[in-house]
Amino acid sequence: MPRILQAMAGARHGGAEAFFTRLALALHRAGLEQEVVIRRDRERADTLRGGGLRPHELAFGGPFDLLTPLRMRMLTRSYRPDLVLTWMNRATIRMPAGPWRHVARLGGYYDLKYYRRCDHLVGNTPDIVRHIVAGGWPAGRAHYIPNFVDTRPGTAVDHSTLETPPGTPVLVALGRLHPNKAFDTLIHALALVPDAVLWLAGDGPERQRLEELAAATGTMARVRFLGWRNDTADIIAAADLLVSPSRHEPLGNVILEGWAQGRPVVATRSAGARYLLDDQRTGLLCPVDDAPALAGAIRTVLGDADLASRLAAAGAAACHASFSERTVVDAWLDLFHRVTREPACAR
Repeated sequence: MPRILQAMAGARHGGAEAFFTRLALALHRAGLEQEVVIRRDRERADTLRGGGLRPHELAFGGPFDLLTPLRMRMLTRSYRPDLVLTWMNRATIRMPAGPWRHVARLGGYYDLKYYRRCDHLVGNTPDIVRHIVAGGWPAGRAHYIPNFVDTRPGTAVDHSTLETPPGTPVLVALGRLHPNKAFDTLIHALALVPDAVLWLAGDGPERQRLEELAAATGTMARVRFLGWRNDTADIIAAADLLVSPSRHEPLGNVILEGWAQGRPVVATRSAGARYLLDDQRTGLLCPVDDAPALAGAIRTVLGDADLASRLAAAGAAACHASFSERTVVDAWLDLFHRVTREPACAR
């Protein structure tokens, strides 16, 4: 197998950062020889070490951070990878040039000016690949490889530990508390779904505003602000329904997480949800920023056990068929082999 070096310089929390860790560990289990470089983060480093990797932690600071580029050059020269895989803008522009192939993974509609020195680009949705090609990138060097989630069944948390009475309908939503996620729309929808409780797992700049909105809409007693959690599978497994209300969502890992835990999903028609969900079969789709429509879809699923069961079963089947660890890891390994065997690209 080729020797790979991966670099992720993302934030402490986020979907791309979580998937980077998941993929690095899965590639390690598959026998790939790799080194990983991350922005300093004790929790992420401990997770990687626990899975058998030895991450290099760098600052990935601003323009006056001269140590990170120096250490990156030293690491690439000593390790001599066949291929480097960088995640998003910061890690990509800090990767030194060398005889290795350079692949970058994009999980959003990023400005391609940061990727000019790369040989190949990977998007985790077909629409991101279209964005890459529309930006002038050669179609033969743009690839689609989706994300995967852990499909092992979670152990449902006890409702009482989250101050939720037994038998209460539970909605779960996860993600950074950011305007793009539209949790404000979900709180407005919750006001139209009597008796349901919302478990909101995540944190971010919108937390105070969302708490104020919950108070203003009379839903504060029915919203549990859980912060960032490492037991999301257990939380989802204990809920009745996963809701993804995003305004902007390139993919939507949370939808895959809901499917993996056998939960029905309601989502808004963001780009990722439109790609993932087959409306009325693997979930219900409703318009973006339409709280009454979102509430109606939630009430429909909560009020129809047969529908909820059918949606959950079809979603779980789709997850296992197209977004399993084995499927996605095999796609990455195939790309690595093909890229390292080709003649050098003209960058």
